[in-house]
Amino acid sequence: MSLPASAQQAVSAFSQCPGWEQRARLLMQWGERLEPLSDAERCEANRVHGCESQVWLVSEQQGQRWQFRAASEARLLRGLLALLLARVNGLPNEELAQLDLPAWFAQLGLERQLSPSRSNGLRAVLSRMQQLMQAANQGSTNH
Repeated sequence: MSLPASAQQAVSAFSQCPGWEQRARLLMQWGERLEPLSDAERCEANRVHGCESQVWLVSEQQGQRWQFRAASEARLLRGLLALLLARVNGLPNEELAQLDLPAWFAQLGLERQLSPSRSNGLRAVLSRMQQLMQAANQGSTNH
């Protein structure tokens, strides 16, 4: 399974950071790259439940591939979301369904910085992505 280009960029950027402070700074910079969501998109229907911080997730299916956009008030979480999106955007259904979240953050050297609550929140975001995908797949079989 090859990584999307944006995920490869993330791996090379984070692998050049010798310590946590540089990684934290880089994480904040990645968070600033998130495309902002409109006020209308920051609605209850798009809110991800299971996160301590507020997180909103918007999805769009393009053929068999997915594009997600996400937002959060928490700066560190925004960075983690940006890295999650770098890994999942453009993936086909099968790869999205099988994504190993802990392995992805371990590849970036960030696994130790994921507190249990952050890990749970990111898992909630990933499972929401997978729910949206499954709902879309069930909808498309009815046409």
